Amino acid sequence: MIASAPTIRQATPADAGAWAQLRLGLWTDADDPLEELTQSLADAEGAVFLACAADGEAVGFAEVRLRHDYVNGTESSPVGFLEGWCVQPQWQGRGVGRALLTAVQAWTRDAGCRELASDSRVEDVQAHAAHRACGFEETERVVYFRMPLEPSA
Repeated sequence: MIASAPTIRQATPADAGAWAQLRLGLWTDADDPLEELTQSLADAEGAVFLACAADGEAVGFAEVRLRHDYVNGTESSPVGFLEGWCVQPQWQGRGVGRALLTAVQAWTRDAGCRELASDSRVEDVQAHAAHRACGFEETERVVYFRMPLEPSA
């Protein structure tokens, strides 16, 4: 049985390895070099929050960045953007995701933002439900396209 609620804290460069492991739970193909993740933890334009169990194990994360360009469905700039938000399955449904989001909201407000935005894949209905349960509202759906270009002759 899981004992007590995890502690939420901002990640430091020493947490890059734990954060990298948690990111694989959300993005199974994530292969960011550890040194890049470590450097990004020192970037004032973003923050990572970890949920840590009593034994110190990181069991969830929330990754936020400031976006100064247009973010779909928002009305202000900059906007805090929830880049990633994931809680290990055995900890889901226990308020861990909400606690992580509370830390993200505080950081985003402190950064001078009036809005927090996020996205998820169209087919990820579990993520949609989690976002709605925490107060997000759906603003729009976007389909991205690409066109490969052949080198010019």
